[in-house]
Amino acid sequence: MKSILVVGIGRFGYHLIDQLNKAGDEILAVDSSEERLEPVLGMVTSSLIGDATNESFVRSLGVENFDVCFVAIGDDFQSSLEATSLLKECGAKYVVARASRLVHEKFLLRNGADYVVFPEKQLAEWSAIRWCSGRVVDYLDFPGEYSIFEITVPKDWIGKSLAELGIRNKLHLNVLSIKRNGKAILEFPADLVFETGDTVTIFGADKDIQKSLKINY
Repeated sequence: MKSILVVGIGRFGYHLIDQLNKAGDEILAVDSSEERLEPVLGMVTSSLIGDATNESFVRSLGVENFDVCFVAIGDDFQSSLEATSLLKECGAKYVVARASRLVHEKFLLRNGADYVVFPEKQLAEWSAIRWCSGRVVDYLDFPGEYSIFEITVPKDWIGKSLAELGIRNKLHLNVLSIKRNGKAILEFPADLVFETGDTVTIFGADKDIQKSLKINY
C-alpha cells in the first residue's frame, strides 16, 4: 500500500483516484473547489480544499511523506507548473504531472516533474494501435523503445512450437505468457505448439516487434 497525493480533481484526477482506490492505496485529494472534491470523497482517505500554488498550503500537506504526488491539473498550465515546482521544493519524493500539450513537457520537467503523462495522447495512441491492427488484443508502451503486446497468434505460427519459430533467437522477442481457452499459461516448454485461438503476450524492442509481427506504430 502506498501513500498518494492527487492535486486537481478533474476527469483525469477522478479516474486516477478510482484506480488508486481499487489498488488499496492511501489517497489525499486536493482541489481548490469543494464541488470537484465531492465525487471522490468515498474513494479517498482524506481530502482538503486548498490552493496548490500557495507555498504555505503545500508545506502544510507534508508532501515529503507521500510515495508519489500527482499533479492532475489539466485546464490551467500555469497552475500545474507552479504546483509541480512547489511540490518538489517542499520535498516531494516523486512528482508525476499531467500535460495536455507536448510543449508543456519540457517546462514541467525543468520545474520538478519526475515524469509527465499525456492522458489524451496516450489513449489515442493505444486506441489507434489496438483497433487498427486485426491481431492486437492489448498493448503497453515502455520507455526506451520497448513494448509489450498481447496478440492473437499469427496464422503462420499455428502448428509450430516456440523452438521451431525461434522466437527468442531469430525474432529477438520474449514470450511472457500464452492464453488458451481463456486460461493463462505462464510456464511453458519450448516444444509447446501454438493452436488456433491462442493469444500470446510478447515483450521486445519496437523495431523487432514491427519487423516480425508486421505491426505499425
